Amino acid sequence: MTKHSIIKVISGCAFICLATAGWGQSAGPNLIIRADDMGSFRAANIACIEGYKNGIETSIEVMAVAPWFPEAAKLLKENPGVDVGLHLTITSEWDNIKWRPLTHCPSLVDSNGYFFPMMNANPNYPGLAIMENKWNLAEIEQEFRAQIELALKNIPQISHLSGHMLSTGFDPKVAELVHRLADEYNLPAVDRVNAMKEYNFSYAGYEGSNKTAADKEASFIKMLDKLEPNKNYMFIDHPALDNEEMKTVGHIGYENVSEDRQGVTDLFTNPRVKEEIQKRNIRLISYNDLTKSLPRAEATPKLTKAIDKYLQAVAKENQDLHSIMVLQHGQVIAEHWLSEGAWNKPHVMNSVSKTFTATAVGFAVAEGLLKVTDKVISFFPDECPATISPNLEKLEIRHLLTMSGGHDTDPSGKIRSSENSNWVKAFLNTPFEHEPGTFFCYNSLGTYMLSAIVQKVTGQKVIDYLYPRLFRPLGITGIHWDESPQGINCGGWGLYIRTEDMAKMGQFILQKGQWKGKQLLPESWINEATTSHIASVPAGVRPEELKEKGVTVKNSDWLQGYGYQMWRCRHNAVRADGANGQYIIVLPEKDAVIVTTANIGDMQAEINLIWKYILPALP
Repeated sequence: MTKHSIIKVISGCAFICLATAGWGQSAGPNLIIRADDMGSFRAANIACIEGYKNGIETSIEVMAVAPWFPEAAKLLKENPGVDVGLHLTITSEWDNIKWRPLTHCPSLVDSNGYFFPMMNANPNYPGLAIMENKWNLAEIEQEFRAQIELALKNIPQISHLSGHMLSTGFDPKVAELVHRLADEYNLPAVDRVNAMKEYNFSYAGYEGSNKTAADKEASFIKMLDKLEPNKNYMFIDHPALDNEEMKTVGHIGYENVSEDRQGVTDLFTNPRVKEEIQKRNIRLISYNDLTKSLPRAEATPKLTKAIDKYLQAVAKENQDLHSIMVLQHGQVIAEHWLSEGAWNKPHVMNSVSKTFTATAVGFAVAEGLLKVTDKVISFFPDECPATISPNLEKLEIRHLLTMSGGHDTDPSGKIRSSENSNWVKAFLNTPFEHEPGTFFCYNSLGTYMLSAIVQKVTGQKVIDYLYPRLFRPLGITGIHWDESPQGINCGGWGLYIRTEDMAKMGQFILQKGQWKGKQLLPESWINEATTSHIASVPAGVRPEELKEKGVTVKNSDWLQGYGYQMWRCRHNAVRADGANGQYIIVLPEKDAVIVTTANIGDMQAEINLIWKYILPALP
């Protein structure tokens, strides 16, 4: 969408500046910096990524029909932290370069089969505007669907829809269509007039001339001074490079495209501009933050005091806590970031990753792709040992889920450290001393096997399989997941997400697989996953060592039983946990979720402080 188009969208509407839900502990203005038209030119691709990596951009809009889309998709997948929108396109405005629709839509194209150049009538291009022709709504729908499907196939982290040159809102019927598609694909449409009211944001533009790079800088900084605390704003422009490619780009009435868009790139990467934003306590946010953040509510005075005492105790015990977030009744009521923690920074999950892998198995079961009673060796006939032992033959998916696969000790470290090792083959060739289902042994490679099975039956890595089913509906973006040498997500470790994403997962479990009124995962799966299926012991500890170590059911949260890649806890809670202090604690009796990130070796001491200070303060 062009600068002029967005102004038209809000023309006649009062600025809508309502209080934000809030992110973290800042009360300053919240600002989206949006770069449009990635995919249109190589110069745009390079500039958009540069503005994100070394500048102030938070959201990039990509055009699936444009010629440089393949490279754009590759670059965006390499930078999962940037918020990505699909820029729905039905116009091709430039004279020397054109793009065509992905589908057959004769009402939207000129005599050469290219999209019409203009949306509204333009005397320089008579008869070549969408609004001057009898456009067909069904053709727009099929074209938008094709663009959405292509974009999601290549860039699964896309979080929202936007419109190039008013494509999503030039007519009420089109706006309604886009709203329906947004709901269907879990991709909020952010370029509708109603979207500004729905998501509580306003357009912020240059305050003054933007003809030159110097003008842009001065007018942008002047705009920053008008932003009000605790309100949401969105700024749009189109970065590119002033090079030979862009010097050929233009249309009648806008000929200095190359120079103009280099000025935008200079603005977005200007160190002084970044400093001015920081000086004004302006928080740079994304559309995903704006549209899919958890709601906030005030903590009770009792909880506020309890959190203060908890943080004092954390400091006294020298626990390196990075973040804590407390939800009750689906609302964030406390959130703090310390040490290395940051509200917008993905944190290593370690074994919290396991719960996400098990959830992928749950979706595959729900879709009839596998059963928990399926034999593991049936998925890997070429990796099995020459002689299959009776215990290996009995091994089922449910045994991997419950850490009862039959290994006497965890082979993960040895297998992972072996160079050029096929992890699946190495796992299956490790002796299975126990009958599956009879002996608990914490086994991260067992979770890797689950990841490999999901990839086998779906044809997708777990991270990609979960995007449309879990991540996109919950608004979890900016995800990274480590892979094995064979290109399989590690499953049992290696996931990086934000604190609020952990909280969303906890709330999803608390709500029995439901999200915003939709049952994403069957309630029966959540019930099975959170039920104890086998007696548990701490990782690396053998049952006969418990007495010597003084570990009892009364004092340990590691002896409460194990479900599907989740631990039962004291206080009738269930949790996902990861080494060094990563927790998603679900408390059904309190209708609450508590999550932490940290670098704390003694995780029992960490959770003890939560039980001592925070749990009693939850009504």
